[in-house]
Amino acid sequence: MASINFEQARFNMVEQQIRTWDVLDQAVLDLLYAVPREDFVPPACRTLAFMDMEIPLEPGVENGERMMAPRVEARILQELAVKKSDQVLEVGTGSGYLTALLAHRAARVCSVEIKPALAAFGRANLERQPVDNVSLEIGDGARGWSAAPPYDVIVLTGSTPVLPQALLDQLAPGGRLFAVVGDAPVMVARLVTCTAPGSFSSVELFDTVLAPLQNAEQPARFRF
Repeated sequence: MASINFEQARFNMVEQQIRTWDVLDQAVLDLLYAVPREDFVPPACRTLAFMDMEIPLEPGVENGERMMAPRVEARILQELAVKKSDQVLEVGTGSGYLTALLAHRAARVCSVEIKPALAAFGRANLERQPVDNVSLEIGDGARGWSAAPPYDVIVLTGSTPVLPQALLDQLAPGGRLFAVVGDAPVMVARLVTCTAPGSFSSVELFDTVLAPLQNAEQPARFRF
């Protein structure tokens, strides 16, 4: 394996990929320097940890789970404006990297992963980090997670063709939800805010394509 200067690669990632993608919150940028992304990728992919790409987490699995590109993770963190008092639900633990970033900013993170092998991978990665405010669950959170709602922040790390009302109903007033909504090749990253009980506003942030969550809610189809 070619040797890599991780600190230089990290600097290049932040300055060339992330800052140029309108991520200007200094607290977010500082966190990207503090949490070692290379410790969350599969060992064979360590030299790819800072590339502007999705990284496969299930080698040999066609359309398997992937780590989001660094700029997308950073943008999510910035747009959600996570506060130290926030209770966070993350649907799709994956590598645990975004979980760790969220944990550094929130009061508590509940992260749910439907695939046991990935949950174990994410857990092992997180156990090496100085975070003690994460609870990891194995299960299906694509349509909500009833363990401890309401949540101040909800993040879906896979796309969903439609946004389930059940997830919106688990947002606390003032709460924010990030999701990539739609079907490939047309998807949009959306930030939804609960403005009052049962009332929501949403803004579309950027176009992107993300693999769907397993068991994501499907739109009603016409039947003839």
